[in-house]
Amino acid sequence: MRPVHTALAVLVAAVWGFNFVVIEFGLGSFPPLLLSALRFLVAALPAVFFVGRPKVAWKWVISVGVVLGIAKFGLLFSGMDNGMPAGLSSLVLQAQAVFTAVFAAVVLGERPGRLRIAGMAVAFAGIAVAAVDEGASGPVLGFTMVIAAAACWGVSNVLTRKASPPDALNFMVWVSVVPVLPLAGLSLLLEGPERDLAALRGLDWSGVGVILYLAWITTVFGFGAWGFLLRAYPASSVAPFSLLVPVFGMSSAALVLGEGVSGLRWVAAVLLVGGVAVTSLVPPKARLGSASDRGRPLAGTPEGPARPAPSLGRKL
Repeated sequence: MRPVHTALAVLVAAVWGFNFVVIEFGLGSFPPLLLSALRFLVAALPAVFFVGRPKVAWKWVISVGVVLGIAKFGLLFSGMDNGMPAGLSSLVLQAQAVFTAVFAAVVLGERPGRLRIAGMAVAFAGIAVAAVDEGASGPVLGFTMVIAAAACWGVSNVLTRKASPPDALNFMVWVSVVPVLPLAGLSLLLEGPERDLAALRGLDWSGVGVILYLAWITTVFGFGAWGFLLRAYPASSVAPFSLLVPVFGMSSAALVLGEGVSGLRWVAAVLLVGGVAVTSLVPPKARLGSASDRGRPLAGTPEGPARPAPSLGRKL
């Protein structure tokens, strides 16, 4: 990769890692479901008027919008609102790569192979260590919600693999349209109109900054830049940079929020990142008799799904 593109890949990883700190700030002003709804609203508008019509069937836009936008982000924001630390969330969420591999094996018939299975086992060991650490110092509910968010992300990656969108940014903008009203409705139902109205009435420049960062910097810039890198280089060259996301997430949470990193958490980080690296970068064995699936691994990003990678490996 050219040095400028290497720097761009590192910048995107930093943007996505710092995203968890921004979410933590946002949850101080907004209920989690309302914050997620506002994030997708601003990501979709006005971009939806400039990207053209969806380039895949509506069923894929809607299904990914529901699983990724409503389930994944609703659970992630709610888990962090229930006490899951920002740095640990950035780490645990990377388990999506393992869930993706498992769901792809079940749904798409992509046999993982021994090395990939070993990587999954190591990653799940990291999750177990993180669970022990969090169980001793934090709420189990928040941890469980973030794990569930990672699983939903895995499902959305498989759906995106089936959709095979030719334009990642176009797809993500239209996917962002889907969860806005359902998340707003769920917020009114579960978080209450009084809490929502109080958050909107108290909206200040810091709240606006949070929403703009989540929508434009994390989603539009990050996803667009990552899609550009995937078009310019093999996925096996780009994918390793996403392993920097929890590094930036944990370090920025420690520096900005003062989150401590215990010895067990470091062990969990090494196991989870190492296992995810093996799981993601070792190609799956394609299902026999399916030329369309053969040799086309899944691709996803720390902030959303992407087009199927053209070469070995899968983005995290």
